[in-house]
Amino acid sequence: MKKYKWLAVMAVMTGCAFYASALSVNEEEIKSTGSEVVEFNSYSGPHALIESAASITEIGGNLGRQVAIDLNQAGAYGLNTKYSVIHAIDTSDDKKMDADILFINEDATVDHITNLRRIIAGYLIDAYGYNASDASTIATFITVYNAVYRQNLSVFNAKYKSVVTRNLTEEDCGLSTNWSDWPGNTQIVIPLFDMSSSLSAVDTSVISDKKVIASIKEEDDFGVDERKNLADIKQREATDYSNKAQEAAQTAAQQNKQLAQQQEAANKANENAAQAAAQAAANPDDADLQKKAQEAQAVAQAEKEKAEAQKQQTAQAQKDAEKAQAVADKKLAEATTERTEIAKDKQKLLSQALADEQDRNAAIGMIIVDEKKQLASLVKIDSTTGNIITQSPVKVIRGRTIVPVSQGSGSNAKTVGFVAICGDTAGANSAIRLCYIDAQSLEVTAESKEIVYQDSVLVKDGNYYYCVIKSGNSYYIAKYDSDMNLIQKSTATVKNTTPITVTDKGIIATSSANKVILLNTDTLSALNQ
Repeated sequence: MKKYKWLAVMAVMTGCAFYASALSVNEEEIKSTGSEVVEFNSYSGPHALIESAASITEIGGNLGRQVAIDLNQAGAYGLNTKYSVIHAIDTSDDKKMDADILFINEDATVDHITNLRRIIAGYLIDAYGYNASDASTIATFITVYNAVYRQNLSVFNAKYKSVVTRNLTEEDCGLSTNWSDWPGNTQIVIPLFDMSSSLSAVDTSVISDKKVIASIKEEDDFGVDERKNLADIKQREATDYSNKAQEAAQTAAQQNKQLAQQQEAANKANENAAQAAAQAAANPDDADLQKKAQEAQAVAQAEKEKAEAQKQQTAQAQKDAEKAQAVADKKLAEATTERTEIAKDKQKLLSQALADEQDRNAAIGMIIVDEKKQLASLVKIDSTTGNIITQSPVKVIRGRTIVPVSQGSGSNAKTVGFVAICGDTAGANSAIRLCYIDAQSLEVTAESKEIVYQDSVLVKDGNYYYCVIKSGNSYYIAKYDSDMNLIQKSTATVKNTTPITVTDKGIIATSSANKVILLNTDTLSALNQ
């Protein structure tokens, strides 16, 4: 596992009032030369091991529960595991930001941005009490934020406390847009604001700065849904802080009354002390008067100290009210501005839907995405302009071969999907399988349970598809339907590089003994062995 500089356990944060634990920072926007456009390149092919969404979310949840035991205690969690967290807080520095840092370690198997966001969401739910919907939205923005500022340590140094930045490196800080870079090279920074709040533990303003919003707006749908969700969170934050401001203002008013009473008591004590001192001065030999003067002076000093303490409490309550109201005003302004922009983008989407009718002129084909491995992806283009309408997230089509799947016949025939051999062997959990790719979404909607040989040919005959699969250390010809169900497997083993030729007499292939064999089309049993 890659070695990181784990922080030492920090002092416990103090203060029972809400604002004592607030981790807010007001700074000018940090300028960056980082790209504003983020497009995550996830592995979209088959996997050797398929985990449920719940089990993936639980990865983050397990880390979150460890941190939640004492949010006021800095520490490192999940050491020597696939994913780990540094809870980096330091109350001795109130000028910059605290943060959590999520590390994707070398043996981690996450290879899709959706699953990474599930891990982060699970962490937020169990560490800070976020509900699932809010956690999902914030996780999305956290990933984009970290991608925008990937390998830009100067930005993190300017915003965050040394307890955070001493655990970051120029090479690994932030999040790469390429999934293959994640294991052992990822330090995801989660900016903290108010750990006592299940709504504002993460600083929503920081993770949605101008560069982040600009990147999210590059999505085909302008990221409208996620932006709306975050605007809703900010609206609720504004309401929450407005309520806290009112409560703090009421506390300040009560403290002010108590201050007036305390000052009156202090003034009276001073008068008493002055009178006692005068009497003692006039009667220097009177021991009782000397004692009374000393006692009166002690009372006056105590009342003065109480008045000063009350004055500080009153000032703090007023400061808390002003701080909370400032946060409320900021969140409301951000939510209002974003909703205005979202409304404009919704209108653009509607106009595009009405005017373009791109699907009517669309054509689907392949483009090469990895020349060395000869991996391809599907693209949907406007046949009148040649412009790309959509590129498939599936970028691991092998052999540069797709087989169309049609519905209907004659002039009513319509391509509804494609069968292809997809996958890679680069990731710890990646695999190669026969896949069905939907023609509308260009995403994999079904895949074979069996592992397919990486350089297998792909042949269609009627409604069936043939390829070479691996079972143990042997290879077989397999027959599939369009739902990627295995119909038959050859009884004879074959060479993994065998051609597959379908004839009216049977299927001709090359056996593992390097001999020509003829297989029954229905049963795939050998006819000449």
